[in-house]
Amino acid sequence: MTKAWGGRFGPEGGRGAEAFTATLPVDQRLWPQDLAGSRAHARMLGRQGILTPEEVETILGGLDAVEAELTSGQAVFDPSLEDIHLWVESRLIERVGAVGGKLHTGRSRNDQVAVDEHLFVVEAAGDLEAALIRLETALVERAEREPGLVMPGYTHLQRAQPVLWSFHLLAFAFMFERDRDRLRETRRRATCSPLGAAALAGTPHPIDAHWTAAQLGLAIPCPNALDATSNRDEIVDLVYAGAMTAVHLSRLADELVLFSSEEFGFVVLDEAYARGSSIMPQKRNPETAELVRGKSGRVIGNLVALLVTLKGLPLGYQSDLMEDKERLFDTVDTVKASVQVMTDVVRTLTVRPERMAQAARGFALVTDLADALSARGVPFREAHHRVGALVRRMEAQGLTVEDLTPEVLARLDPSIPGELLAVLDPGRAVQARRSAGGTAPERVAEQIAALRRSLSAGAGGGA
Repeated sequence: MTKAWGGRFGPEGGRGAEAFTATLPVDQRLWPQDLAGSRAHARMLGRQGILTPEEVETILGGLDAVEAELTSGQAVFDPSLEDIHLWVESRLIERVGAVGGKLHTGRSRNDQVAVDEHLFVVEAAGDLEAALIRLETALVERAEREPGLVMPGYTHLQRAQPVLWSFHLLAFAFMFERDRDRLRETRRRATCSPLGAAALAGTPHPIDAHWTAAQLGLAIPCPNALDATSNRDEIVDLVYAGAMTAVHLSRLADELVLFSSEEFGFVVLDEAYARGSSIMPQKRNPETAELVRGKSGRVIGNLVALLVTLKGLPLGYQSDLMEDKERLFDTVDTVKASVQVMTDVVRTLTVRPERMAQAARGFALVTDLADALSARGVPFREAHHRVGALVRRMEAQGLTVEDLTPEVLARLDPSIPGELLAVLDPGRAVQARRSAGGTAPERVAEQIAALRRSLSAGAGGGA
């Protein structure tokens, strides 16, 4: 096929740059979106009287034949055709003749690639949200199934206060709620159609961009043709949403790596999601979680690469934008795979309640002693000081919270009433934290109910 731009150049025009500038090995993935845009454009051209009904039917039949070739897996992608848009056009013209060249009336590859990417982003954001719904559901189901397990909550990775295991799980569920919200907003912003913007300034042909947008399931034509062909905000939005999801997945994965170590021993990863050592036969390595944590760095890098590519571009299409697709596709694939594997990891975890309960005891309880003093009218700062001094004396004498009796307490600090030792109980400590969003069982039940409502709306298409 003659180059689409070959009239301006001699026989050797662009030959030296072909391998370097071809994007077909990457953007061939956009063929479903390219065919959808081409069909909508062909029908619009017929509706507007730009093509005859017979020409439209011929073109649509040719596009059907090209789709059959693609879905059969028999398609041969010739890199000399540069990109998926020219490849489809070439195959169409080979099948239906010169009339196939009329399909490009009133459009450019600039608006063509942009609409393909908008359609891909809308679909991919929906797929990622569906995957996150499954992960959130797995977290909520575990929280419902293991409601009373007490574990230590941490600050600075030091034992802080007792919390419910279910409460801990739901903290991650609410992270993924925010990720789903970002994906929904990404879809909303991506639903303008660049098709009709042509190269950068619109087209003199009497097209109907509103009709084409509706045919593609997009809300409206993009309001400015120059912006429509030179911006990639919808891709940045999706890659940003993916990067935040990857960060949250990494945090969950990191805790599972820690909690499955012998030092913590709170959980055991199912054998299907662990690996062994080639030299140490006892090892059970949480490699699935480690890889999820590691892959997050690449996803964050994709976002940075996109922003750096875009930051200095003048208006109008620039070939720098060819770099967007690898970053987009890698983010979507990596995040989706990471969400799926973490869903399975969460579902198959074995929890060790006795190790959690043991770790939730000890000095993790002494904040409750300070709160109890405060409830009796002692200024909290003074209560904090008294209990801190008590802990210091206990550590100096090798005592633990379990060693505290009214008699021992009276010897260490007679100003603290012995009956307050009753608060030094993990179950009681959890029950006491009834403030909004707290770890008390009734607050956790409210959080589960809120997540269930959101998941139901999302799974039902209400997201």
